[in-house]
Formats: sequence, structure tokens, C-alpha cells
Amino acid sequence: MAAGDVQELEWQFDALDLRPVVRWLEEHSAEGPGTPAITPAGTANHVDLYLDTDDRRFHRAGYTLRIRSASRRADAEGEVTLKALGSIPDGTGPRVRREVSERLDHPDPKLLGTVNGPVGERVRAVAGRRRIAPLFEVRTRRRTYSLLSTGRPQGEIALDETTIRLPTGGAPARLRRVEVEVPVGAEEGVSTLVESLRQDCGLQPAGLSKYQAGLLSAGLGVPAAVTFGPTAVDPEAPIGAVARAVLRTHFSAMLAHEPGTRLGDDIEELHDMRVATRRLRAALSLFSEVLPPSSTPLREELAWVGGALGAVRDLDVQLEQLDDWLAALPEADQEPLGSLRTLLERERAAARAEMLDVLDSRRYQTFVGRFGRMLRSVRTPRTGRAAVPARAAAPELIESRFRRFRKAGDRIGTHSDPSEYHLVRIRGKRLRYALEFLTDLYPGTSRPVIRRLVELQDLLGLHQDADVAIERLRRLAAERGGELSPATVFAMGEIAERYRQGALELRTRFPAAYSRVRGKRWKALRREIEEQRPTPPAAPDISPGVVA
Repeated sequence: MAAGDVQELEWQFDALDLRPVVRWLEEHSAEGPGTPAITPAGTANHVDLYLDTDDRRFHRAGYTLRIRSASRRADAEGEVTLKALGSIPDGTGPRVRREVSERLDHPDPKLLGTVNGPVGERVRAVAGRRRIAPLFEVRTRRRTYSLLSTGRPQGEIALDETTIRLPTGGAPARLRRVEVEVPVGAEEGVSTLVESLRQDCGLQPAGLSKYQAGLLSAGLGVPAAVTFGPTAVDPEAPIGAVARAVLRTHFSAMLAHEPGTRLGDDIEELHDMRVATRRLRAALSLFSEVLPPSSTPLREELAWVGGALGAVRDLDVQLEQLDDWLAALPEADQEPLGSLRTLLERERAAARAEMLDVLDSRRYQTFVGRFGRMLRSVRTPRTGRAAVPARAAAPELIESRFRRFRKAGDRIGTHSDPSEYHLVRIRGKRLRYALEFLTDLYPGTSRPVIRRLVELQDLLGLHQDADVAIERLRRLAAERGGELSPATVFAMGEIAERYRQGALELRTRFPAAYSRVRGKRWKALRREIEEQRPTPPAAPDISPGVVA
């Protein structure tokens, strides 16, 4: 059982009886035009133990965690696998699933903390301080047939008789299933065979995977998203209720992306978690006067978490850009940049280790608990700023951020420092977030302004990425130049110059993008804001002779 990381296409069918399938496979064993040969490969038993943390982190990261062995004996060899959940396709088509596997000396969950291959590292990153416990056990008797094309393996057909056993005991669930697995790219010759097998044997596409069937048997179901109360924004509500709804939305999003961020295979998970922390900080700032005092220290904690995420994200961006450049270079010119990539990967590994330390820390767990309690316990006061109607409070919240944004943007000139562009980016982001938080109050006119702010943010984001990359290359050359060849140092200088030229080109596009934000769409939004502003109640007439 060797370690591996593969992508496979998989068809799954339920069968009332596997004997007709066996006869069909024997009758269609010969290789035909466009279809592979079918060869018996033997029968084996295996035991699958599915595991997860108490908060179901692996499921929420999009994977199952499984230990497979030939038996439950302590001396049996095992294999631990992370398998992508994927989705059940419509009709009879296959689904693509990733499998990352690693050998275990024994099928003991306690060994997961000691293995150092691709699965062990991921398991520790996702689980953190959480204990991993069994969910249920699946025992399968599998009859396998190899698919061969011109004598070469092309996949396999498995006929499974499966029993699902629960840790708590009780009646087991039973399945009969036909599974066809082929490597990605080998499906062309197999799909015709699979369709004939399905029709001739009356097979039905499996509505549930074995893992999903096991969850159903165990009464576990799909883990529900963590919620902290209502998230819908009611335009007629007081501003305090709007603030809580916004915070609940983005705090839930931050926690939803944490398992994928821990896993580390999809850089967009980390990006989305980081964005959620930024939105939370912006919301805490925007609504600071209508939130309880307990919300104030949470901004500092979010900055701490966001900093750990940002260190990894910045390196992800640079590695992506470097890969694009490597792909465009002749092979002879790629080696110097390959050395730079190795150095950046080392820095990313260090930054990721620090990020996991943050997410595993008691400080982070305390922060999550405090934030959650605030969102669940806060009640909107009947008097004071929090009780003001949202459409009465929103105009000043939006206008104050627009004024700061415009003040920074109007200062930009031909020779402005990168820090000045970054200030426009920060203030533009705060304005954008304010509009997004309050968009349900002005849906028709706020969205066009948000789109123009996104365009400006994208431009300024690339400018900031270039500035950060130049500074990192400068630091690497100063601190680590002795580890690199002269060719690599020279290539780093060329890359820095590419970034500089790209930043200059982005600057030429800034005035037009900035002008579009301040144009007629903004003026239309401003008019609606004023039209929707509630009329203050008239002061009582207290002139002589009039009873108030």
C-alpha cells in the first residue's frame, strides 16, 4: 500500500443482485472496438473505518478520512486515505474524486499523529487539537475485474457486498454496489462499456456514496453550518439589528473556510477566510457605535488572525505569478527561477506553520468563543444609537467613508508613493464593504457603485501585490543571496523590474477607474440615500396656549 495522490473518475450503481452483473462481465470479457477487455482479478475482503473530529472538520473541508485494512487484527497492514466528497452526478455520468493515500503499519487511528506522509501532514493540520474519533465501520467483500486496453490496465470494475456497522451497535445496513474506477483521461473507451452494463443489468445510479449511507445509518447526516442567529438584513430594522446580521454572516463564513484553510490544498479557501476576517474588521469599525463594548477588543484579535492568513496568501500570489512566468520561458531559462521558487516555497511552509499555530492556539479558540457569544447574546436596545432606523443611520456611515476615500484618491499624482496608492485601496475597500453591508437598503443603486469599486480594488490590489513582491525579492536578495546562484539573483532582479513596470502600467489606468467610482452611478446612489432617509419627527408645538 504505497502513498499516492490521484484523480479518478468513478461510476457508482446500486444492484439488487450482483449475479446478473457477473454473467454480463463474463459474456463481454473480450476487448472490442473502442471498449477494453474485462479480466477477473480476484476477490478480497476489506474493512474501512471512517473517522472525523467532533466538529466534523474533514467533512467540512470536503473530504472523508478512512483507514482501510484487510481485517481489524492489530497486526494487519493498513492504509489511510483522504478522499474528496465530490458530488453525485445527475443521471449516469461519473464524478471526479481525488484520493490521497498513505501506508500505515497497523490500522490504528492513534498512528495518524505519527505518520509524516501526505495524509499524515494534512490530518494533523485539519484536526489541530481536536480528537479524531470513529464514525462507523464499513466491511466489504469485493470481487474485482481489471479493464485492459491493448494489454495495459485502464481501470477496474468492483462488485461490492457491503455491511455498515456502527460503533454503538444495532442492526447493520447492507448495500450491493457496482463501482467502475478509471484514471482521468481514460474514460473515453470505458464510458460506452459502462452504459451497456447499466442498461443490460438494470442498474440504478447510486443516490448515496458508502460514506453518505454510513452517515445516514449512524444518524449523523451532513454537518450543518455553524450559525449565530438571523443573517437577513431587514431595511426597516434598526441599525443595531443590521449590524448583528452582517457580523453573523461573515463570522460564519470565516469559520466555514477554516477547515479548507487548514487542509491547504485549495488556496481559495485561505483567501476566502482572510476576506471574511477583513469584512468582520470593517463591520466592527463601521458599526462600532451601535455594538456592545465587548466588540472593541475583537478587532485586534481579527487583525492578529488576518495577519497570519495574509502572510501565506501573499506567498500564494507570488508563487502563482512565478509559475506563469516559468511556463512562458524557454526550458534553459527556467532553472534560475526554479531556485527562487524553492526559496519561496520554503517561506510559505514556514508561514503556513505559523498560521496553523495561530489556529491551534488557545487565544484563537478564546476569540472564537467570545465572538460567538457576543453574536448570540446581543439584543438591540430600544433607545440610543442602536435603535435608530437603519435608513436614518446609514447615510452618515456611507458618506463618512466616501469622504475619506475621495480625500486619499484626490491626492494621487504621477509620482505618488506606493503607500499612497495603498491608502486609497484601504479606504476604497472600507467604502465598498459599507455599501455591501447596507446594499439591501439601496439595492438598485448601490450595486453599480460596488462593481466600479471592485474594478478599482482589483487594479490597486495588483499594484499592492507588485509592491509587496518587490520588497520580498529585495529582502531575499539581502538576507539569502549567499544561498542562491548569481543567475538566480540576476533573475530576481529581472522579476522585480517586471513587477515595477507592471505597477507603472497600472498607475496609468488609475485615473479612469477612480473617476468611474465618483461618476453618475455614485450620484444616483446619493440621491436614493437622501430620498430613503426618514423624515425626523416634528418637534412638539410648545407655544403659549397650546397643550403639548
